[in-house]
Parts: sequence; structure tokens; C-alpha cells
Amino acid sequence: MESDKVKIGIVGLGRWAKVLTAAAKGSDKFEIVAGYSRSEEKRQSYQNEFGITAVPEMQMLLDDPAIKGIILTVPNEHHLPVAEQVAKAGKQVYTEKPIANTLESGLAIEALQEQYGIQVMVGHSARLLKGVRMMREAMDNGELGRVVFMEANFSNERALEITPDTWRWYRDKAPGGPLSQLAIHQFDTLHYLGGEIDSVASVASKLSPVGAEVDDQSMTTLKFSDGKLAYIGSSWTSPGIFSVRVFGQKGLMHYELDFSTWDTPDRLHETSLLYIQRGKDGYGKREVLELPPGNMFLDELDMFADVCLTGEAPELGASSGNIALAVVNAALLSIEQNGQLVSISSVLEESQARLNEA
Repeated sequence: MESDKVKIGIVGLGRWAKVLTAAAKGSDKFEIVAGYSRSEEKRQSYQNEFGITAVPEMQMLLDDPAIKGIILTVPNEHHLPVAEQVAKAGKQVYTEKPIANTLESGLAIEALQEQYGIQVMVGHSARLLKGVRMMREAMDNGELGRVVFMEANFSNERALEITPDTWRWYRDKAPGGPLSQLAIHQFDTLHYLGGEIDSVASVASKLSPVGAEVDDQSMTTLKFSDGKLAYIGSSWTSPGIFSVRVFGQKGLMHYELDFSTWDTPDRLHETSLLYIQRGKDGYGKREVLELPPGNMFLDELDMFADVCLTGEAPELGASSGNIALAVVNAALLSIEQNGQLVSISSVLEESQARLNEA
């Protein structure tokens, strides 16, 4: 009997496609029914591992009326042209973060929604982590009082390992190093927790001994429209960590997880920590909260299945994806200007103007 799950295709069959496909097996809402890669080797490997047909031409996915949406795990510079092909075929688009390699391309992807009557979803899965969602719930319930400050870090050892034959070595491919590759996750997470971001300031440095073009240390401050402040640190030469801390006038919350389990999210809760510290009781009386099992990759893909079913805009939409990329662009501009504050609205407006002129 044919499954009544939403049928979805996937384009780009590398490591990340396999992570998402493994997560998808836990869904009651959808199934990945076909994949495509230009590489015959990758097609064969994917098909052997998952038993899912890997077709030799992407058009075969686009021509299949049963497939309602397409997941893109292609290189960043290919997001726009591939998303445009998918949108023209009338199918919903899911693209991995960042939404594109440039903000102009990201805005062009967002415009596909109105042009072709589809929705674009961006895989900013970090905001779906159980600890982050529990923080937001506590904020919404007033447990922390007025939130005034936030801090976050996302670091790993990537810059100790990269070589000139890897794309992360080069400034034009990985601008700002960990800024565009790791901190962007936290920019979206703090946008979700904190609301509208007004302006950005950033500094960076290069400390890895390997000699890559890219900076490998990044620190960015955010000023929100309601006055709250935040900073995001990201080192590319340290053991992996992902952490978020929210400070309110009645309490604070701290969340951190073991980055080594990032690709196996159903195990994250086993080695993660979430605590709340209320009033003036101090660190010693903090309450450690139990984190439930979760899988942010499955959660985001189920969200995409809902988009395919309803055609309604998702939480992880193109607009919020472009905000995260605009923060990266503003931070890069601030680095060039010795740490000056750069407004998000000016970055978005200038990118839109360049797109209109193109």
C-alpha cells in the first residue's frame, strides 16, 4: 500500500545529506523518496546506504508530481540557481544554512516565494534545540523578568585542520572563518530569543598556525531594537562547544551541549546542561533542568513537511535566514571599520539596491 507521507526529494548527496536522511527515518510526516547528485559515486553511495533511488538527472525530481518539496544540501554558491529551478517547478524549497553565499543571492531566493507561489525554508536548526526552546518558554512565561543581556559561543577546532585544498581555507569561500560558518547559527538563535536586531559590531583575529587566509577568532556584539545587548564568540582553534546564556532581571539561564554529538542529535540531551538561577540565590542554588530527548534535524524536516502540506510560511523562513546572513555581512563590514557599529537595516537596504541594479 502506498504511503500517505509527504514525498520529498533531496539534491546534493554528501555528508550532510546523509545526516538529514538518517534523521528523516524517524518522521511520521514525510519520506525522502529520491535524491540527486552530479557525482555518480555519491549517488551510488547514497543509494547503497539508504535504499533510496538516486537519479542521474535533477529534472527527474522536478518532473515528478508526487514530490512536493526538495531539500538542498549543495554548496552555498549553488543555493540560488538550484532553488530557482525547484521553485520554477512549483515545489517547496528547503535549503541548508546559510540561505546563500551572498546576501544579494539570499534576497533573490526570498523573492522566489512571491514570484513562483512557493515557500523557502532555511535549515537554521540550532534554534530548535530543546534547551533553546525551553529558554524561550521561560522568557515568555516571565520567569526571567525583563531580558536585558545574552551571550553565546559556538567554537570548534576546524582551523587547526584545514589545508589549501579545502574551501574553508579561503576568505572568499568562508568569509570571517568561524563568523560565517559557526557564529551564524548563534545569530539566528539570538534573533529567535531576543527579537529584532538593530546593529552589529565585530572584531576578528588570526591565530591558527596552519596559515589559512581566513580569520579564525571572532567576537561580535549585537544591539537589539528594544535595547538589550548580546555578544557571540567563536573560536576555530578550540575544542567544540555550543552555549547560550540569557540574563533577565529576575533570573538567568545557561545552556550548553557537547558538540561531539551534534551529528547524532537524539543523544544530545545525555551530555548537555541547562540550568536556571533565580533572584539573588546565587550560582550554588541554581536549578538544573531535565532536558528531554530531541532531534533538531527531524524537527526542522517535519516543519518542512508541514510547508509541503499547507503551503504556509514556516518559522525558519527565508526572511529570518537573510537576517542571520545580514548580521554576518554587518560584522564583516564592522571588522573592516575597526569594530564600528553597523546597522542591519543599512546592510539589507544596500544589498537589495545592488540586487535591483543587477
